Amino acid sequence: MAGGVKKPVNIFKLKNLGEPKEVFNWRLWFAVFSFGLLGAARGVDEGLINGALKSKNFQDSINYGSYSTVEQANIKANISSMVQIGSVAGALIAFLICDRIGRIWATRSLCVLWILGIAIFMGSNGNLGAVYAGRLVAGFGVGMTPVIGPIYVAEISVASIRGLCTCIFTGFVYLGIVLAYFTNYGCQLHLDETPARWQVPTSLHIIFAGLIFLLTFLQYESPRYLVKIGQNDRALHVLSRLRNLPSEHDYVQREINAIILSYHEEMEATKGAGWLGILKETFTVRSNLYRIGLAVGAQVLGQWSGAGSITIYAPDLFELLGITGTQESLLVTAVFGIIKLVAAILCALFLVDVIGRKRSLLLGITCQAIAMLYVAGFLSAVPQLGDEEGYVLAPSSGKLRASRGAIVMIYLSGVGWALGWNSMQYLLTAELFPLRIRAFCTSLAMCLHFANQYGSARAVPVMLLPVREGGISGQGTFWFFAAVTILGGVWVFWFVPETAGRSLESMDRLFSLPWWKIGRYGNREAAVLDEAERVGGEKEGEMMSRSGSHVEEKGMVYGAERRV
Repeated sequence: MAGGVKKPVNIFKLKNLGEPKEVFNWRLWFAVFSFGLLGAARGVDEGLINGALKSKNFQDSINYGSYSTVEQANIKANISSMVQIGSVAGALIAFLICDRIGRIWATRSLCVLWILGIAIFMGSNGNLGAVYAGRLVAGFGVGMTPVIGPIYVAEISVASIRGLCTCIFTGFVYLGIVLAYFTNYGCQLHLDETPARWQVPTSLHIIFAGLIFLLTFLQYESPRYLVKIGQNDRALHVLSRLRNLPSEHDYVQREINAIILSYHEEMEATKGAGWLGILKETFTVRSNLYRIGLAVGAQVLGQWSGAGSITIYAPDLFELLGITGTQESLLVTAVFGIIKLVAAILCALFLVDVIGRKRSLLLGITCQAIAMLYVAGFLSAVPQLGDEEGYVLAPSSGKLRASRGAIVMIYLSGVGWALGWNSMQYLLTAELFPLRIRAFCTSLAMCLHFANQYGSARAVPVMLLPVREGGISGQGTFWFFAAVTILGGVWVFWFVPETAGRSLESMDRLFSLPWWKIGRYGNREAAVLDEAERVGGEKEGEMMSRSGSHVEEKGMVYGAERRV
């Protein structure tokens, strides 16, 4: 295969993909499900933490009311973002742990850290330092999840559905958000303001971490990791089980041989280079430096477009837009989570592999931009919201209807985030880089992901403060989000090439043009190179066929002469 764009995958007709039907079996889907659950780590934390911060019992335990408004905003930002700080370190060391102890044991390790951190947080007993420490330790575990989960899923998946399987990880992020939102809402309805009000929802962390930990004992180690540590026979056995085919089957033999060959080629390419060689190849080769720029741009523009911060601080933002009452705010937030989950599922199943990565990303950014501009305009028209304490919109006023429109726009921004940045920041990072530097570059990208997520989560509560208290107000915050979103759309249009359907081995062809042409014309140039390779291969095959026929004819003549 030349590496050109493949036909879109129809998930309802997997039998038409040309793969043996046995490979789409329950063991594969169970493994994808088990490690896809790691995506829920981020979703659960983003959905739960604001509910704990809004609990009167939790606030009283840390003497929240004794601080000034600015200090309260800083405490809220610190507690929310402490997981992101830990996640930066977790993402940085995740690949080292993966390669040293394997995917299964790395997952068990992160689950232990995750549970330990949440236990410290729940047992803090009002000690703000213990609250920070518990969130930080939990972040070490959570930060490993977007590295280990996608790696394992990609390494065990059938090539034709690898993109779909990787998107399952993203889908579980939103499942975690939905469960967290509704857990907060249910506890607000049915529990009194005791420690149980925030500890019961927080225990959802421990439930997920414990479930994932137990599921690892029912899974096989990645065949690719087993090849890496020299256990080829065991790798063949595991691959046979995952594909539900005998180990001597041609399909299994071809796949295991390709894995072994690829590993040996990688070792040959990096022989004697070490980390210095990887760094040199990453930052001195022009095409690789461009790819690093794409990864950095995706993380910076995606995280600062505002949608991720809206997920964390959704109840506060809905109150800012005129929703009164804690229960009403939490219910509207829970509906927001459902909308994002449905959008993520639709994107994974019907958009990413059908209209392509770039078009899906631009569609999502367009939805986000429309939403941010509307909300910014609404808050500019009603500057009293978020500025005057106790200000309530009149029930019969047009401003109240505009407020409900702003809430719909927040929902639209969630749809855009699910269609665009949130899915693409994982897919593009996984697809862009050559095999020799893929591990290092993906780790670097995830570090940037959490660093920027920390920055936005830390900044937003302070940004939302009125100007007189050192913030830029609600309207200023959303104008900022709108500007970054629009800038991101322009950047994607001009600089991001389409990668859908292209094999990882052929990705270099997208970057053969000068840097200012790659985003607009890279795919067209790659298609020309694909066609040239195909034609060249056909001519080479035809010449070899003719040569063989000519030799055969000479042999027949020579044999006839000998008989004479």
